[in-house]
Amino acid sequence: MTSTSVSPPSQLGPVRQTYARQEDFPPIARAYIEVSRVVRETGLMRRTPRFYALIGAAVAVGFGAVVTGSVLLGDSWFQLLMAMALGILFTQVAFLAHEAAHRQILASGPANDRLARVLAAVVGMSYSWWDSKHSRHHANPNRVGKDPDIEVDTISFLDEDAAQARGLRRWITRRQGWLFFPLLTLEGLNLHYLGIRHLVGRQPVKGRWAEIGMIAARFALVLTPIFLLLPLGKAAAFVGVMLAVFGVYMGASFAPNHKGMAVIAPDARLDFFTKQVRTSRNIRGGWWATALMGGLNHQVEHHLFPSMSRMHLGRAREIVREFCDTHGVPYTETSLWRSYAIVIDYLNRVGLAARDPFDCPITAQYRRA
Repeated sequence: MTSTSVSPPSQLGPVRQTYARQEDFPPIARAYIEVSRVVRETGLMRRTPRFYALIGAAVAVGFGAVVTGSVLLGDSWFQLLMAMALGILFTQVAFLAHEAAHRQILASGPANDRLARVLAAVVGMSYSWWDSKHSRHHANPNRVGKDPDIEVDTISFLDEDAAQARGLRRWITRRQGWLFFPLLTLEGLNLHYLGIRHLVGRQPVKGRWAEIGMIAARFALVLTPIFLLLPLGKAAAFVGVMLAVFGVYMGASFAPNHKGMAVIAPDARLDFFTKQVRTSRNIRGGWWATALMGGLNHQVEHHLFPSMSRMHLGRAREIVREFCDTHGVPYTETSLWRSYAIVIDYLNRVGLAARDPFDCPITAQYRRA
């Protein structure tokens, strides 16, 4: 597999990250056209409204169960179990918003956009902010300077970003692999903040006031009952747990998809098939993995066919994998736990760039002397 390679630590300075260039990936002529034709002839691009109706109904029942449980529990620390459940349910809604944004659910584009905007508001996120960011990611996954998902945001995904870290961020960067999952407990709060900052900024935003109104109503409907039902301390703990579970679940679902895969040089010109397959990683598992990760376990197929229903990704995997085997294209798939180990190792290796070259016990003694 061709992937991001990082040289071993040097005594002369930080490690240097090697970007995959055009010559590293021989073009696969007409690859996407051939795979796409087979997929369409197999009927895998059909919409599956009943499938998504069932998922939506299951999520709605889940919310109803949480509301009922919270009322029955009253003033109790067991309410934190309800908070955990809400964090999980809001993540499932986020998966549906993601799929609607990719026009997987309804028949028309505008209808999907409206649904995605509403579902994103239910989660408490700005659809316009997320859609712009995610569209750029799909167009250029793991490409330096074009994929916003590898831009520095507390965590550094590139050596040059890690080397420039200062202060508290430098301390975090040096340990970022091990701190990655603990930091995800703040990701839910971060997603809310970034969305709201986008909506109140000066840049033009389509549907700005509609989004602001829906998100404001969402926070009122979620937070008001919590603080009315529970004492202040328990209410704050409830919100904290809900946000932490939401952040960890979201991050744990998206992180395995591209982190630790090939990082593409800014000037590389790659065909669509090569660009999408070589930068994406699938997660093994059957229906449970698809339900757990909202279809993101089939990341290769999702990037090749972003408007494909979650229900069909598993069958598309068989077609894409057979094509890759036939043409000698690396197809990356691993277990969920192994993917986390890869992400942690990759982030720790990138974090080496933020370390002091004198930061070892022997040289430290000479520095103190």
